[in-house]
Amino acid sequence: MFYEISDTQKIGVGLAGFGVFFLFLGVLLLFDKSLLALGNILFIAGLACVIGLERTFRFFFQRHKIKASAAFFGGIVIVLLGWPIIGMLLETYGFILLFSGFFPVAINFLRRVPVLGTILNFPGISMLMDKLTGDANRTRV
Repeated sequence: MFYEISDTQKIGVGLAGFGVFFLFLGVLLLFDKSLLALGNILFIAGLACVIGLERTFRFFFQRHKIKASAAFFGGIVIVLLGWPIIGMLLETYGFILLFSGFFPVAINFLRRVPVLGTILNFPGISMLMDKLTGDANRTRV
C-alpha cells in the first residue's frame, strides 16, 4: 500500500525539513531572527509543495481556523519585523491551534514505532499522551 510521491512533493518534504531545521537552529541560537524567518519561509513553501497551493490556501483560510492562521502568520510577520521571541510565541500558539486536530493521529502513529512506542507507553508519559489525544479511558496492555 504505497502512494506515489511526485518530484514536487519530494522537494516539498525537503523544504519543510530544512524549514524545521532552521527554526530549531534559530531558537537554539537565542532566537536569531534571520534563521527563524528563513525557517518559516521554507516550512510554508514545503507545505505548499507537498499538499499543493490550493489545498494549502484552503487549509489556512477555513472559517474556523481564521484565528489560528492570523496568530501563525502574525507571528511570522513579528519575527520578520525584528521581535523574534514574541513572534515565535504567537506563531507557536497559532501552530498548536492549526494542527491540534493532527496531534492525536501523530501520537497514535508514534506509539506504533518500535523503540519510540515503548517510551511513549511508559506510565507517566502514557498518561500525558492520553490527555493530548483525548483518550483518557484507553486500556493499558
